[in-house]
Amino acid sequence: MLDSRLSAVADLVRSGTRFADVGTDHAYLPAFLLMGGKIEYAVCSDLRKGPLKNAEETVKKYGVSDKVDLRLSDGLDAYSDGEVNEIAIAGMGGLLISEFIERTEWLRNDDIHLIMQPMTHAEDLRKTLYENGFYINKEIAVKDGDKLYIILSAYFGGISETRTVSECVIGEIYKNTDSVSKEYLESILKKYIVKYEMLKKAGKDYHETESIVKELRQCLK
Repeated sequence: MLDSRLSAVADLVRSGTRFADVGTDHAYLPAFLLMGGKIEYAVCSDLRKGPLKNAEETVKKYGVSDKVDLRLSDGLDAYSDGEVNEIAIAGMGGLLISEFIERTEWLRNDDIHLIMQPMTHAEDLRKTLYENGFYINKEIAVKDGDKLYIILSAYFGGISETRTVSECVIGEIYKNTDSVSKEYLESILKKYIVKYEMLKKAGKDYHETESIVKELRQCLK
């Protein structure tokens, strides 16, 4: 029912929590969690009516519609404080997820667990989390076919931090020893090597990018 990416997200969900799936699309993740008894109910939201219609069909198909609340919502705007404490935001860009975090004040609660799978700009999402008092307790790299994904698990700790660009690019994934995490870091390294070479060739400031390349290579030793 779930691909490798969403299976990894599901593994991080705490049992018995009040679950929200933001940008639910087909609602496969909450349906899977409900069928397995990991959660008792879910709030599923999406910005568009089409995906919510798909979600409605999924929860009916798997017999869990009585345990799901479907909502039209831009991010977490249609949620209220204290309603959920386990929040999955998967398949969106890191900049968009960052916007949700910055404008949703009630997320600043140490009981709330954020599980985020940014499709792009993971470094910007990490920066937003650090600066807004969240800490990343775990990162997981997942491979599905020939695509690599990163999943971040975070809680609010109340301490705002300013991290270096390199720290935001690398995150916590360097602590992992599995082969997929290494492959993920190697893919990021390749990206920054290309950026470094382009900047140097164009006569632009490449020193920050060069520093990132060096730190990535150090992590991969």
